[in-house]
Amino acid sequence: MNIQPNALYQEMQSLALEATRNKPQESLPVQSSATSSAQFGELLSDAINTVNGLQKEAKSKVTALEMGDRSVSLAEVMIASQKSSVAFEATVQVRNKLVESYKEIMSMPV
Repeated sequence: MNIQPNALYQEMQSLALEATRNKPQESLPVQSSATSSAQFGELLSDAINTVNGLQKEAKSKVTALEMGDRSVSLAEVMIASQKSSVAFEATVQVRNKLVESYKEIMSMPV
């Protein structure tokens, strides 16, 4: 699974446009918590698999460049490495926020 910057940017723009529209709250669909948690788990798993794929791709391009493969340019290697790095850093930040939220919830008085 590859991250397409243009597709991601377009999705972000469409979400921003939807957020700015004046829609009544009752038009939003209501989901059960079991469905939401299952979707969150799938979303998290897909994101981790995407990051793993980006890291594998970057490693294979670095290895190919080091072995002298002329079909792989230094620019491709650097772009793949940076995509991998940014995706991993975003994953770490999400993990940090989840841990922080968990600690905050656990410290709430019952």
